[in-house]
Amino acid sequence: MAIAANEVLDCKGLACPMPIVKTKKAMEKLESGKVIEIQATDKGSTADIQSWAKSTGHQYLGTTSEGEVLRHYLRKANPDEVKEDTKFPHTVDNVMLEKVLEQENTVILDVREPAEYMFSHIPGSLSIPLGELENNIEKLDREKDIYVVCRTGNRSDRASQILADKGFTKIKNVVPGMSEWMGPVEKFQGGDK
Repeated sequence: MAIAANEVLDCKGLACPMPIVKTKKAMEKLESGKVIEIQATDKGSTADIQSWAKSTGHQYLGTTSEGEVLRHYLRKANPDEVKEDTKFPHTVDNVMLEKVLEQENTVILDVREPAEYMFSHIPGSLSIPLGELENNIEKLDREKDIYVVCRTGNRSDRASQILADKGFTKIKNVVPGMSEWMGPVEKFQGGDK
């Protein structure tokens, strides 16, 4: 399965600091929540992209390689993602989620973007990105306990509110989510695309 990106930025043949300069300009134009693929040949670009993403609040998703080309994936953060406050009243922490993973009547709903999910997700979780949730409500069983997870708890908060508005009653928003998840994960193992 290929990793989907909303934009592709060609930085092949460029040396430091140009991949970061071009990435910064491209990210300014990118809509919040969207994923960009940065193609680079500079071996130092991996550390540069990771460091830059951390310092700016954008999410570094991971890197794959295809021959000499490195493909870095970043997700542009929403301005409100740095906040830890949530509005949905029913929350659980990561420790509680880990305790219910094996329960039969439980669904882990991951509302992150497909590229985020591909690089690391909770085994057995169901991936429905937040922007596609309302069109995929029928995939969810109202009788099961639904634990909604994202990166920090903000998108899952919004998803929990959407589900509650649609009549779901067994919903828990997982805070802080995948950014601090220490439980089991399945990771993307592909090298070449």
